[in-house]
Amino acid sequence: MIRIFLKLMLFLACLNQPFGATASETKIMIIGDSLSAGYGLKQDQDWVNLLQNKYAETKKSISLINMSVSGQTTDNALLTIDAQLKAHQPSHVLIELGGNDGIRGFPIKLIRKHLTELVAKSKNNGAQVALMEIQIPPNLGPRYTKMFTGNYQTVAKDTGAYLMDYFMVPIAVDKSLMQDDNLHPNEKAQPLIRDFMEKQFDLWLSK
Repeated sequence: MIRIFLKLMLFLACLNQPFGATASETKIMIIGDSLSAGYGLKQDQDWVNLLQNKYAETKKSISLINMSVSGQTTDNALLTIDAQLKAHQPSHVLIELGGNDGIRGFPIKLIRKHLTELVAKSKNNGAQVALMEIQIPPNLGPRYTKMFTGNYQTVAKDTGAYLMDYFMVPIAVDKSLMQDDNLHPNEKAQPLIRDFMEKQFDLWLSK
């Protein structure tokens, strides 16, 4: 009877694991906005899917869990992160957020507060955290723009989160890599972002 019970418990535990996952697998949950959600692209064209496919081809035990939502702000993410962490139990969390906050002129201190809370919640769930250093167009003036980017350095320093380079820096300067709105990278840009992020993840995971 005990043997049957143990087999049942093992079976239920396996059901809670993502397909193909192993106990030693690195699970990176990406909490981002349209830039990681594949806005304006066909299904599976975004850099996250391309990178996951590359990991599969090279047999790297890394699973990417994409929780990115177009238009997502830091306060939106705070409403869902607890449930996402509980459901997926990631070993690592990348926070690629703040661009929509900045474009809308959210108060700098409020953005910092939200980012700090996102990092804290992820760490409290046992995940290692990376914070992507988002940059925004200078529409709201140089003072706001400088303070906005400085937020990420401050939060990373205060929380111990890993500060990751922004993948849009080399993309946004090339119009051939951008969609007509000049805000989102196009299909041509996705393999470049994939390769950029592969290197960024390698650096982060080697820490």
